[in-house]
Amino acid sequence: MSDLPSDHSDARELFTSHPRSFEENRYVYPVVSRRAGGISIGVNLNLDKVCNFACIYCQVDRTEMGEREFVELQRLADELDYAVELIASGRIYDGPRFSQLPEHLRRLNDIALSGDGEPTTYRNFEHVVAVCANVRRRHRLDDMKIVLITNATMFDRPHIRRGLELLDANNGEIWAKLDAGTEAHYNRVARSAVRFSKILDNLRWAASIRPIVIQTLFMEIQGEGPDEAELAAYCDRLDEIVQSGGRIKHVQIHTVARAPAEAYVSALSNDRVEEIAELVREKTGLEVAGFGA
Repeated sequence: MSDLPSDHSDARELFTSHPRSFEENRYVYPVVSRRAGGISIGVNLNLDKVCNFACIYCQVDRTEMGEREFVELQRLADELDYAVELIASGRIYDGPRFSQLPEHLRRLNDIALSGDGEPTTYRNFEHVVAVCANVRRRHRLDDMKIVLITNATMFDRPHIRRGLELLDANNGEIWAKLDAGTEAHYNRVARSAVRFSKILDNLRWAASIRPIVIQTLFMEIQGEGPDEAELAAYCDRLDEIVQSGGRIKHVQIHTVARAPAEAYVSALSNDRVEEIAELVREKTGLEVAGFGA
């Protein structure tokens, strides 16, 4: 079900249009997030489009990837300061891009480390988290989250764990990708050299330290959605996290919302997304939210 009344087509488009450019900014871009329930300040650490996944549903064009580059930390801090002030003052709603946003979504929910690749592949990840934490502290935004949207591949690296500790100390939240229940489906979707077992190990470790959010995208591949066996295996993976002592805050089930990398990938119907969400809810006992296209 949509968060918007039927006559707010311009506002509805904000949910499916997440451009990573905003004014003269290099790293920072505000977007409206249904899953966050408000405005999220995105931080793009991967202008070079470097990612260790090549997901078949990804909307990022990786045909032309750049050289690895360092994030200018002072510029990042300045851009974050500007974005926070713009949203907190309400001036962001004066421009055409956000003017149609309903009142209940006119709230700053988080700073989200996301962008055009996997944010934890950036070697100075912990320093970026520190910049975000300082901006949050400087503006006295005690309720604002710092969200890491991640594929969980790098959680075993010491410098990433230091960044996650900073995240935990600053109202941080991990939104970790788990798009499969079986290794075969994972390989088909993620097209990564990282083993599925490593991701599962990392998820169990992360959830043993703090509650995490699981994000899952299901889709039609060549006209077929996930079958019963795949969904049952997916529920088993969630159960294994919990049974090992991990905490899952909630699960987000969503589908393709923007043009995917591969033409044979398409969105599930909204009804099917809700059916899967209900199935996962019943099988695992976890809190599950479904987000259709």
